[in-house]
Amino acid sequence: MAEIAGSGLAEAGSVAVAGRHGVWRDGWIASLAWLAAAAITIGLPDVIPWGSRDLFGGLLLSGAALLALLTAATWRRGGPGERLRHAGPWFIALGVWLALWELSTAKLGWLPKPFFSPPQGLLHVYVTDWQRLGICVLYTLRLWSIGFAAGVAVGFVIGVGLGWSKRFAYWGMPILKLIGPVPASAWIPCTFFFFPTTFHASLFLVALASGIPVIILTAAGVEQVSRAFYDVARTLGATERFLVLKVAIPAALPNVFVGLFMGLYASFAVLVVAEMLGAKYGLGWYLQFQTAYSAYVNVYAALIIMALLCAGLVKLLFLVRDHVLDWQKGII
Repeated sequence: MAEIAGSGLAEAGSVAVAGRHGVWRDGWIASLAWLAAAAITIGLPDVIPWGSRDLFGGLLLSGAALLALLTAATWRRGGPGERLRHAGPWFIALGVWLALWELSTAKLGWLPKPFFSPPQGLLHVYVTDWQRLGICVLYTLRLWSIGFAAGVAVGFVIGVGLGWSKRFAYWGMPILKLIGPVPASAWIPCTFFFFPTTFHASLFLVALASGIPVIILTAAGVEQVSRAFYDVARTLGATERFLVLKVAIPAALPNVFVGLFMGLYASFAVLVVAEMLGAKYGLGWYLQFQTAYSAYVNVYAALIIMALLCAGLVKLLFLVRDHVLDWQKGII
């Protein structure tokens, strides 16, 4: 009897779990929201033609169908796909947002051209100007990667020196306090004099913006390492070089990665300004060029690309941090 009662309770529990997690209700609502956005895009006439309307409507229909299929598949499997379930409200919000965006711009004209663009206008930019945008993305990545790598490398070395050596900190900290608060873009007049080309000047600005946070956080991390670590290492016969490379730097890595994240955001903030210094290509140049012709839809399209690039690099940096600091799990 006890076994029968236990099995009955287990079956009741499984039914309750299936009732809670079996049907992905947000998926159906999201599918309907995307379907409504597609109906608005294709069914209602545009106040001003923007281009790529049918293509955007087709993409919305495909998204609605995909969400419906995922919802049905999740229901049949009885509960997997927790990430998909977690993102359900965002899928709903995105569908509603696209529908309202289409209505207020392309269909009703409440937000007029050229200052505002419907989503189909942004898609039209990617369809018609993808080659130039692709070249600009490559130029931007080249400038950012070289400048960021140089700024991080130099900043890391200086930060370790400031945190380790009192003599170096005596001379370096006042200079850092003087230079650090000044925005990187404020050094533009000096860059024209000291650097032979605008590309090298742009590299300096990106490196400066990314290097300052790395210097400050690395120095703070090295300085905050517990003296007990050094005492134990010296007792075991560690040299000065061993203390720096094997004790101070590993212990300061969490602070270093905080500086890397801050430097990444700072470098992207100055990247647009850096690419306006006579550059022939790049997303910053593209923004300036399109703004001069009041092509704001192109400006918005480039800004979205920059946001996605920055978000992707941040995600990549998170992965690197988790891999490098894997040894600290269970310790900190």
